[in-house]
This record gives sequence, C-alpha cells and structure tokens, in this order.
Amino acid sequence: MGKLQSKMSFHTTKYRAEGSVGQEGPSAASQQLSPAHTDAVTSVAALRPDLCVSGGRDKSVAVSCWRSGAALRRYSGHEREVTKVTSAPDSSRVFSASRDKTVMMWELHRTSGPSQRFPGHDLVVTGVAVSPDASQLCTGSRDNTVCKWDTETGVCLGRAAISRNLVTHLCWVPGEPYVIQTSEDKTTRVWDSRELQVAHTFPAKQHIQTSCDASPDGRYCLSCSSGSGGHGAEATLWDLRQTRGRVCEYRGHFQTTTSCVFLPRGPTLAPSIATSSSDSTVKVWDQNTAGRG
Repeated sequence: MGKLQSKMSFHTTKYRAEGSVGQEGPSAASQQLSPAHTDAVTSVAALRPDLCVSGGRDKSVAVSCWRSGAALRRYSGHEREVTKVTSAPDSSRVFSASRDKTVMMWELHRTSGPSQRFPGHDLVVTGVAVSPDASQLCTGSRDNTVCKWDTETGVCLGRAAISRNLVTHLCWVPGEPYVIQTSEDKTTRVWDSRELQVAHTFPAKQHIQTSCDASPDGRYCLSCSSGSGGHGAEATLWDLRQTRGRVCEYRGHFQTTTSCVFLPRGPTLAPSIATSSSDSTVKVWDQNTAGRG
C-alpha cells in the first residue's frame, strides 16, 4: 500500500522576543509589533477582548492592543520591578503591584501618573485582586500579610498577618465577598473580605502553591504547585461550596507550574483550564476529566 498523506493544511505561529509574530506554512504572513517593554515582562492580564495589560522589569505598566500589536498606554511610577497586574471588572482602571512595596491604580483615560497609591507593605507585593464592584482592593505580600483598601480614597481598611504566609497570588471570587490566596507555606486560603478573616484553608499540598484562579460562576478555584523532575508541578481543582478535599488534579508538567486559569467556555465546548510551566509548555485540560486537549 502507498503512504497515506494528509491533505489538511496547517500553520504554526512563533512569538519572538524582538516583538515580531509570524505564521509559517502554506499561509505564511507576518506582522510587525511594537515592543511594550524594554526588559522582561513579568505579568500580563486580560483587560478587554482586544486589550491586555502587562508589567515588567522596566518598572512600567503597558496597555496593548493585540489586534494592532501597538502599545496604547504606558504608565511609569514604580521604583522597582512590577510583579503583578490586574484590572477592575469594568476595565476602566488598571492596578499594578511592585517590588517597591506599593500598589498603584491607573485610569485608562489618563496618560500621566497613578490616580491612587496603596503603600503599606513591608516587602514586595506579590498579589493583587479587585472586588466585583471595584470599590475595594486586596493585596498580599512576602511580609506575611493581606491588606484591604478603599480604591477611591486609598485608605487601608484592614490588615491581617499569618506566620509564614508568604503570599504568591490573589484572586477575587466573582460575585462573592471571598478572595482566594496561595502561599509559599503550601496552602490555599479563602478569605472573607468583609472582616478580612480566613474562612477556609484547603489541605496543604507537598509543594509551594504558586498561583490561583476562580471560575466565572464562583463555584470552583484552581491552585498550582512548584515542582521539578516530574514531581509536584500539578494544578488542583477545589470546590468552594464543598471544601472537604480536592475535586481533580492535572498532572503532566515536569517543572514548576507558574500559572493556572479557567478558560472562557463556548456554547459547545466542555469547561477547560490552562496551565503554564517553567518546562516551556502551556497545556489545556478538560476541567472534568483532566484530559489534555
């Protein structure tokens, strides 16, 4: 029998550090992009369907349009590397955390200076989350504390400290007063933002928990682990309503899993999650079966 040859067309996409992106294959095309940063990008978050916000080692925050490849806004004000970025639910404001121990709020319609500053941590700020109505902000740091702020006045509304709670990430549960937090003490905590108290702590894992995310319906949360040589590096699905144990684990990375997110669900698609890793891969998983897509 002769060789079976596929007639299916294909293409691959490469993303290069110098700012160009191109397709290779039958439909090759290229587009020149304008670099948004002058040094390594440390954090990125969705802003609108066509916009994203990023922070970098160059101490700046940039708002970019992925359709045109252009940086539309560039904000400078931090004294050290930006560690985390996020946006208000209405996408009108951007928040950035930094190694300079502060968080800043930027208005998209303004081109100069931050509209609010949130100083108060003693070490690098490693987590930032905005409430569903954008009236409050929660921040976490390697100083073992979580703080709550009024976004309009910049006033600190509460501060809680837990021994060895080196915060690695924060996310707000949609439509709820709860904030998820991962830590270097290998635990994932659920904070009640109203009193800034821990409402629940999930069973400790074997490795540092590096990041977390909450599902759009507010029912589940994800956390992911450090690891090496195929040990650890898993993502874990937790049920926020029945908190007795993990629901599912996603294993397949060989180095630290650095980030985990719930993916938007299409009308005919199964719920999915994505994980990124220091092993240079991004994996997409079926949320219910842990099968890789």
